[in-house]
Amino acid sequence: MQLAVTETGRGTRTAVLIHGIMADSRVWHRVTLELEERGFRVLAVDLAGHGRSPRARRYSPSTWADDVVETLRPLLTTPPDLVMGHSLGGLVASLVADRLSPRAAIYVDPAFAFPRGLRGLSKMLWALKPRPRRSILVQTNPGLDVADVEIKIEGLRAWDRRTLFGFADIRPLVPPATLVAPSLVVLAERSLLITAPVVAALRRLGMTVETIPGTGHTVFRDEHAGFVQVLDRWLDRTLPATR
Repeated sequence: MQLAVTETGRGTRTAVLIHGIMADSRVWHRVTLELEERGFRVLAVDLAGHGRSPRARRYSPSTWADDVVETLRPLLTTPPDLVMGHSLGGLVASLVADRLSPRAAIYVDPAFAFPRGLRGLSKMLWALKPRPRRSILVQTNPGLDVADVEIKIEGLRAWDRRTLFGFADIRPLVPPATLVAPSLVVLAERSLLITAPVVAALRRLGMTVETIPGTGHTVFRDEHAGFVQVLDRWLDRTLPATR
């Protein structure tokens, strides 16, 4: 399936961004600007069932990854320098990295250890509630600015609720079989997806794991400055020519 892709920046290096469930590529708007300033061309995809991309008959992490690879290959003359994913997008990004062999990967509060099957689905049932009004979103998310509120509302309008069934097909991916590229995992202060044993497994594999205080699941939105600090520090070590 061909996905909608937002391409920005004219840098000599390429970053691929993959959003989480119930969102779309616009959620990365501030991160995109930071990457452009650091010399990246940015390719931000809308996964199937999200944003401007078509809906699918069935959803799973593997088919989402297939779509991303199929869509991006014509846009890439060399492997991407960076693949970054958030939540479900972090899980998809790990599968994409296996096939596109990026120079580096960043996983933001990724769904690496999300419960499989019905147990996983039961954790997502709250998402089937009626979509909240703007006033409720503002009240329950006091840290959201006006732009992020509108992005969240539009993302929910475009989102196909059937994507929740994609979690029925999740297979345990922790730890991955191999470390494809230098990898950074950025966690919320109290991650709902990554437990202490999983953190230990990721570090044994060779991944760098950092937690940003004061953040919820959407780490890069909740504490943007702190996220950029971590991003800069790690990119300076891993892809030093990006500065």
